[in-house]
Amino acid sequence: MSRSGAITFKGNPLTLAGEEVKTGQAAPDFTLHTFGADGLQTLSPSDLKGKPTILSVVPSLDTGVCKIQTKTFNEKLGSLGDSINAVTVSLDLPFAQNRFCGAENIENMKHASDYQTRSFGNNWGMLIEELMLLTRGTFVLDADGNVVYAEVVPEATDEPNYDAALTALQGCLN
Repeated sequence: MSRSGAITFKGNPLTLAGEEVKTGQAAPDFTLHTFGADGLQTLSPSDLKGKPTILSVVPSLDTGVCKIQTKTFNEKLGSLGDSINAVTVSLDLPFAQNRFCGAENIENMKHASDYQTRSFGNNWGMLIEELMLLTRGTFVLDADGNVVYAEVVPEATDEPNYDAALTALQGCLN
């Protein structure tokens, strides 16, 4: 299934693959990849259970708004420490994600790539068919892996609603 005109990029309507993720549903499946001291590793929804989770989705870390989004969440999530999972998801290669996060001192968020199968993009309704990039959005999951907040930013070049996402995340901690 595709959602034509679901978002815009610089005012131009684009199509998102898959179905829209809505609050109240279980987190759809995905297999993301990270690269660290143990080499290439996978990340799936089951790895996130047990703690509230924020997923910050960006088209590419090497662009201005994506950089702002990642740095803003990194800064605002610092005080929550290990009480949450915080993950930036993009199609950037894990090695490029490592470089970006090292250069920008991103320490409070993990990063994971959907480059191999685009399972996140397709299963979460976030893959822009015309560009084969992820669109911008934010999701919050409770400790059981249920979606409690979902935002697909209507104009991909705009920033997400940080306050709404952080309020939803904070609600999972109380």
